[in-house]
Amino acid sequence: MFAKTVYMTTEILIAAEILWNAEKYHTPCPPIREIIGGENQELAYQVQQINVRKKIENGSRIVGKKIGLTSFAVQKQLGVNQPDFGMLFHDTQIVNGVEVLMKDLMQPKAEAEIAFVLKNDLTKDFTLENLIESIDYCCASIEIVGSRIENWNIKITDTIADNASASHFILGEKKLPLSEIDLVNCKMKLFKNGELASEGNGKACMDNPLNAALWLAEVMAKNGTPLQKGEILLSGALGPMVSFEKGDEILAEIDGFDAVSFRVK
Repeated sequence: MFAKTVYMTTEILIAAEILWNAEKYHTPCPPIREIIGGENQELAYQVQQINVRKKIENGSRIVGKKIGLTSFAVQKQLGVNQPDFGMLFHDTQIVNGVEVLMKDLMQPKAEAEIAFVLKNDLTKDFTLENLIESIDYCCASIEIVGSRIENWNIKITDTIADNASASHFILGEKKLPLSEIDLVNCKMKLFKNGELASEGNGKACMDNPLNAALWLAEVMAKNGTPLQKGEILLSGALGPMVSFEKGDEILAEIDGFDAVSFRVK
């Protein structure tokens, strides 16, 4: 899992540099598992950590976390029994309804999610009740996922090393307390250019998006980097991802919230 200390082995350094250059030069790279193996998640998180630190050194600031692989079907496909996670940076948040430049994206796909924002640090007492007490509000969101791995040819270590395939994210303006939303049964519809392209519900995210958030809280605390007040948590997709291209418009609707959208220029 995400390591407190990164041991600079040759494989880790090479994998991190390949991913960094793939993003820098906007050129997808071969699968990283060819270097670090296809099953060593701890090694993959160490690769992720190197490039996270490098982004911070270059001016990015962590504002939250994203949870990936929250679909049990996708977990089975990749041969894992738990989600993964990546970092959210301040300079990858996009204002709802605005244009996104295709040149800033790599092999992008969109998925609709519930986002949580914390009002307390989460350092102990990992129960659903304590988690609920620690959430300030939730809102609808769209996560733009993007892979630095060519043709999305990924296994578990590829996506972990690649910051859980994170790219950008958009939050809706309507903020709701948890008491006002049915997180399990809320329906999601995602439209591309006005046509329904994906649909699902809260149950698609580990039976309840709170289950994903609780998993993350436990993992982050165990690794010495507990979730903090003010952080944004993207809890995972409520339906299948949707690919898009320049000129497309993506809009997501989740029961109880306002619509979230962006256009691609």
